[in-house]
Amino acid sequence: VQLQASGGGLVQAGGSLRLSCVASGSGFSINAMGWYRQAPGKQRESVAEVTSEGIIKYGGTTNLAASVQGRFTISADYSKKTVYLQMNSLKPEDTAVYFCNIKWRYYGRTYERENWGQGTLVTVSS
Repeated sequence: VQLQASGGGLVQAGGSLRLSCVASGSGFSINAMGWYRQAPGKQRESVAEVTSEGIIKYGGTTNLAASVQGRFTISADYSKKTVYLQMNSLKPEDTAVYFCNIKWRYYGRTYERENWGQGTLVTVSS
């Protein structure tokens, strides 16, 4: 399973960007797809995730959840093996490399595997 992310770039504060990530491969089913980000000098953190049942979770921490909820919207079209992250009202502190993540398993298997995309840079200028 491979991931290809796109949509990053440079935007002014208050602007919007939409990230997309498509999974390729065969013989697998998706448990969840999501987005993480890593700012310079900081640890990678979960931004949002959506499961194959449509359960959505924003932010791996309470602070990040409060920061992105209402501004970021995650969605997925699993028939296309694609996840999106619509980011509105961007702030300079949203500047980071955004990584796509997928949790998946081979058909007929229960063991969950995880893969990462190559990352796409989002830069928000003040």
